[in-house]
Amino acid sequence: MHPKAQSSPKYVRWFFFLSGIVATVAYRIIFLLDAYWIEVAWYVGTIGFILYFGHRAIIEHKRAKLVKEYGLVEAIEKSDVEPEKKSALLYLIKTTMTSKAQYNSAFIFILSVAVLVMNLAMDIWAAVA
Repeated sequence: MHPKAQSSPKYVRWFFFLSGIVATVAYRIIFLLDAYWIEVAWYVGTIGFILYFGHRAIIEHKRAKLVKEYGLVEAIEKSDVEPEKKSALLYLIKTTMTSKAQYNSAFIFILSVAVLVMNLAMDIWAAVA
């Protein structure tokens, strides 16, 4: 099996899954918190989104690249797989190549990093001023 086609260990997948869950919960509970805990929840949520969406962008890019590198669309089209299964496989493979999920995840990742850096700078500025 090609190294690029191997999944991450289960604990790594769980880590990123839980990062996304924790980040989402942290953002959703902000309205319930006082000022100090709002900031804590915001940092937890933002860092969680950086981890989760950075990972998702990499995975989606990797999937699309594997489909292209291995000519999977053509391989399935030429295969003797029964028509209904072939249609389902082609749908999965083609949508992996055309999905904009990797760009969406990359955008959220980049924006989250930028906002985190700006907020850290503002927090540091406020602390020294």
